[in-house]
This record gives sequence, C-alpha cells and structure tokens, in this order.
Amino acid sequence: MATVEFKGKTFTVDEDGFLENLDQWSQEWVDYVKDSEGISQLTEEHWKVIQMLQDYYKKNGIAPMVRILSKVTGFKLKHIYELFPSGPGKGACKMAGLAKPTGCV
Repeated sequence: MATVEFKGKTFTVDEDGFLENLDQWSQEWVDYVKDSEGISQLTEEHWKVIQMLQDYYKKNGIAPMVRILSKVTGFKLKHIYELFPSGPGKGACKMAGLAKPTGCV
C-alpha cells in the first residue's frame, strides 16, 4: 500500500490513488484531490455530488451508476464532467473518499 502526505496528514491509498479507507476522508484529502484534479474552487454543486456519493456508498457499499448519480443530483452527465474534469468515477469518487469504482460510474 502506498501513502500520500498532504498538509500534515498521511493517507493510505491503493495503486490508483484512491483512499483505502473512507474513515481517512477529511478536508485535507478533498484539498489534495482538488489540487491534483486542477479544480480551483469547490462549489455547492461539487459538495452535492460528494455528499450523494458518500451517502450512496455508505448504504450500498459501492459507488452509484452514472445514471443514478445524475438522477439524484439533478445534474446532467456533461455538467458532472464540468465539475470533475476526470469524470464521476475518477475525480468525484476519489474526492469523496470512495474506493475505486469497478463498474460504470
């Protein structure tokens, strides 16, 4: 397992840079992913996606399919890509502290 250090915190990540444990998720993790994704500022829309992903993951143990993410947030897929340039699976799930999605997220 690899680790990432950022702003005084150490995070355990998998080979793709996703958190190994959602319990390590923090504002520092969000800032780390935000910087690596090239996102200058997080908006309420970013936080809506992050919160929805975490809630779904905590209830179901997996990330939601894109269709569900879009339906629940009310955001079209194109807008989700505008918020998270690397996409809902890589950028949004990573920022939310979820494990790397295995399906079509």
